[in-house]
Amino acid sequence: MKVLIRNLARSTTEAEVLALFEVHGAVQSCTLVMDEHNGKSKGFGFVEMPNPGDAKAAIKTLNGTKVDNNIIRVKKAEAK
Repeated sequence: MKVLIRNLARSTTEAEVLALFEVHGAVQSCTLVMDEHNGKSKGFGFVEMPNPGDAKAAIKTLNGTKVDNNIIRVKKAEAK
């Protein structure tokens, strides 16, 4: 299941996001969306978890939590 994470601090790294989600189960991929002009995070990213139950637990637990002084929003990513 693909999960969208929004309102991340620009300084938050992929490793930090990965660590948040690995507590809840296996993580297939973790990607922050980067600004192509300055190479910095745009403040959101995606995590893919192979087990939907783990992904749902991560969403429920992490949505609304504080990471690097920002309250993050976590939800299932919409299909394109």
